[in-house]
Amino acid sequence: MTHRDIARAVSVVVLASSIQAQTTVKTNDDPDLPISTDPGERVLSYDFPAFQVGIAEYPDGPTGVTVLHFPNGAGMALDVRGGSPGVVGDYGYVHAISLAGGSLPGLEAASGVAAELLARGGDKAEWGSIPLVSGGIVFDFGTRNNRIYPDKRLGRAALKNALPNRFPLGARGAGISVTVGNGFSFDRGEPAGQGAAYREIGGVKFFACVVLNAIGAVFDRNGNIVRGHVDPESGERMTYMAEIERQAAAARTAQEPRPGNTTITVVVTNQTVRGHDLIQLGRQVHSSMARAIQPFHTRDDGDALWMVSTGEVEVPQWSTTGLGVVASEVVWDAVLAAHP
Repeated sequence: MTHRDIARAVSVVVLASSIQAQTTVKTNDDPDLPISTDPGERVLSYDFPAFQVGIAEYPDGPTGVTVLHFPNGAGMALDVRGGSPGVVGDYGYVHAISLAGGSLPGLEAASGVAAELLARGGDKAEWGSIPLVSGGIVFDFGTRNNRIYPDKRLGRAALKNALPNRFPLGARGAGISVTVGNGFSFDRGEPAGQGAAYREIGGVKFFACVVLNAIGAVFDRNGNIVRGHVDPESGERMTYMAEIERQAAAARTAQEPRPGNTTITVVVTNQTVRGHDLIQLGRQVHSSMARAIQPFHTRDDGDALWMVSTGEVEVPQWSTTGLGVVASEVVWDAVLAAHP
C-alpha cells in the first residue's frame, strides 16, 4: 500500500468518525448528559421563606424542571382544565411540586424529587415520612428535535438546588423551551418562559408562578395582545376572533391548532385555607386567568393550577373571595412576566 493509499484510508476513517459524531443523538440514557442550574439574569426576589424553588435543565434538550419545595408541608388543591392535561399526585397535601417539560415522560421528574426527599429522611421509611410530591408537565418538543426529557436525575438536581425567596424568570427551568400564542400555528407563536409575581397585603402573602405554553395569546390589563398570534405577513398581532372573521371573509376555514400546549400554575398563600374553600379558591383563580390568556382551557391545552396554603397566618377579615381576587391579580402579573 502506497503512502497515498494510506493517507486516503486515514481520511475516510476520520470523515466517518466525524459524521458519526455529528449524527449521534444524545438521550436520557447518557450518564454524562450535562445539567445546568444557572438561574440566569432575571430573578424575582420576594419574602416568603415557607417554600424553596430550584431549577435544573438539560441544555442538550433544551428542557428542564422547576421544583417548589415546602419543607413543613402545605395544604393543596389541584384544579385541572383543558383537554390534554398531564398531572400526578392529587393528595390534598404536598411537600413539593414538580413542573417539567418533556410531556408525559417528564412526570418522572416528580419521582426524582420524591426520591431525594425520601433519602433525606434517614435510613428508615415510616408511614409519616413518605414525601407527597405532585407534578405537572408541558409539551415542549415542538421547538426542538430530540427526545430528551426531565427525568428522575433532573428532578433530584432541581431539589438540591432549591433556595428560598428566589425564582428564576424567563427561559429557565420548565420554561426553557415553551411558546405562547400558538392558536393558528407554531410559526405564529412567540417564545415564552416561566413567570412569577408576589404581593403582600395586610400580613397575607401571595406568590404565583406560571409555565406558559399556551394556544392562546397574552393580553395586558388594557385588553391589548402583548405576546403571541403574530401575523407573519404584517408582523402585527391579532385576536383569534379577528382571524376567524378574516378566514370566513376569504371563504376559508380556520386551521385546527397544533396540539401540545399547556399552562401550569402554582399559587401560594400563607393565609390558612382548608378543604372545600381551598378547592374553590383554586377554581376562582384558574378561571380568572382567561383574562390574561385568550383563548384558554381549549381541547389542545392541558392547564393545571395548584392552590397551596402554608397555613402560617389566619387573618380573620379575609374572605375566600377576597383572597381569590388578589391571587388572580398576582397570577396575571406572573403571566405577563413569562417571557424570555
